[in-house]
Order: sequence, then structure tokens, then C-alpha cells
Amino acid sequence: MNYLTHQLINPQEINLLKKNLTLKDLPWEDGKKTAGNHAAKVKNNLQLDRSSNISKKCTELIEKKMLNDVLIKSFALPKRIHGTMITKSLEGMKYGRHIDNAYMPTGRADLSFTIFLNEKDKYTGGELLIESLNSESKFKLDAGGIIIYPSTYLHSVLEVLFGERLVIVGWIESYIKSIEEREYLFDLDAGARSLLAKHGRSDELDLIFKSYSNLLRTLGD
Repeated sequence: MNYLTHQLINPQEINLLKKNLTLKDLPWEDGKKTAGNHAAKVKNNLQLDRSSNISKKCTELIEKKMLNDVLIKSFALPKRIHGTMITKSLEGMKYGRHIDNAYMPTGRADLSFTIFLNEKDKYTGGELLIESLNSESKFKLDAGGIIIYPSTYLHSVLEVLFGERLVIVGWIESYIKSIEEREYLFDLDAGARSLLAKHGRSDELDLIFKSYSNLLRTLGD
């Protein structure tokens, strides 16, 4: 399975986000509002009105953090981050098995992401379940952790049995559509950066970085 887990948000930012997102009288609405026809039948959660000022401020912070994160940029090669929203699942809520829409009003969905805001020991259930060809993997990260995975995978959110699941979700349109080509470029970039850190700049390394840039130019859209 081609995915990335990474600690994106620091404790101070998490506390600020949670302080704002636990205020009274926030405009939470039925999550079915933004689901596709198929997904709406299995979606049971709440989402913060994306047009509200607090939602805009929180999502702007997240998108800026992601676009400035070296590891995320190398893995996802983001052309744009879009559709970002804050969702909440209370006890008994879940999001059944579904696939994300390929195209949304905000952009193409090449990669999906979930950022966990609550500590994982504060609620029971609510794992993100991602299916690949021959396996299933469950994810429930520490507060501030992000998982990025291909939007082509079937996935679901298991029922919350106790407590509250608070997350930020969204999509990435990548410069590279292909999962395999993104993986090749990620490995090449990671290897080159590691060599640079260990041995410093060299003529040979310049050739690797040249090849990486030209491959990105050739494969990208």
C-alpha cells in the first residue's frame, strides 16, 4: 500500500485548533451534504460549514503547513490541496465503505488525507480502514498525525464506540497522476537527499537531481 504517515501539527497548534473547534454554537451540519450519491448512503458524521470563518482559518493553516512540509511535498507532489474540511463523529457514527470522487468542484482527487486532532486513547473505534488489493489496514494516529493515501482505494471509518473523533480531511491534486510514478520519484528524491546529507554535494549527485527534475517535468501535468 502506497501511503505516508507523518506528524504534521505540533502540540501548540493542536491546542489552538481544538480550542476553536470546541466552541459552542459552531455551524456543524450533516456530512451527507458534501458526499457523492453513493457515499451519502453510508455516511453518518458531522462537518463544520466550510463557508464559516472558523473553518476557513483552520483549513488555511492546515493547507499552508502541508505545502511547506518537505516530506509531504516529496511524497505527494501537490499541485493543489482542496476540499479541506473539519469533520466530527460522535458515538454511534461511522462512514461506510466508499471511494472518493475522481473529480470534485475544487479539483482532481489523486490523494486523500486525514489529520487526527484527538489523542487516540480519548475515543474508542473510529479507525480509518483502507483496502488494497489483498489486504486491509487500520489507522488511528496520535493527535497532529496525518495519513496520505491514494484516492483510488476503497476506505471507511469504523463506528465510534466511545468519545468523539475529530479530524481534518481533504484531497490533493498531484502534478503526477500515477501512483507508481509518484513512488519512483519519491524514492529517487529521498535517496538523493540522503546522499547529500551524508556526503555533501558532488558532480554525480548533481546528475541525479538533474534526472529527477527532468523526470518530473516529463511525467507531470
